[in-house]
Amino acid sequence: MPRGFTLVELLVATAIGGLLMVVAVPASMRMYQSMQYRGAVQDVVSGLASARHRSLVSGVAQDLEINPRENSLTLGDKRWQLPDGMRLAVRSAGEINRDNLGVIRFYPEGGASGGGIDVESPTGRGVKINVDWLTGHLSQVTYEAN
Repeated sequence: MPRGFTLVELLVATAIGGLLMVVAVPASMRMYQSMQYRGAVQDVVSGLASARHRSLVSGVAQDLEINPRENSLTLGDKRWQLPDGMRLAVRSAGEINRDNLGVIRFYPEGGASGGGIDVESPTGRGVKINVDWLTGHLSQVTYEAN
């Protein structure tokens, strides 16, 4: 005769499943936010590197437009959209900015207008991506929430 589960065994199994969910759901949310943050930083670095590469290859200055209000970057017809919840700030030369957009310009001889872009996650963790005005090279400095 087939044997079934007792009510006590079912309650214990349900309780264990509930405890696993209590632990797993917050951990998965933190992991998802961390993935979004890393992806946003990678998008910003990609945008800056693409602008630098295009200027060196084409022989024409390239402008990367940064829109902090929309959390987006634009280079010609290419657009990078950062996830909601990320905070984007730009540090750039005021004379080349336009219409509420920050602009970092890369020149064909390898230099840039300088400045940088800050990406901050909802947790306050962030990275400052700096653009060297003389060489156009990028550097990153991370910071943690206060």
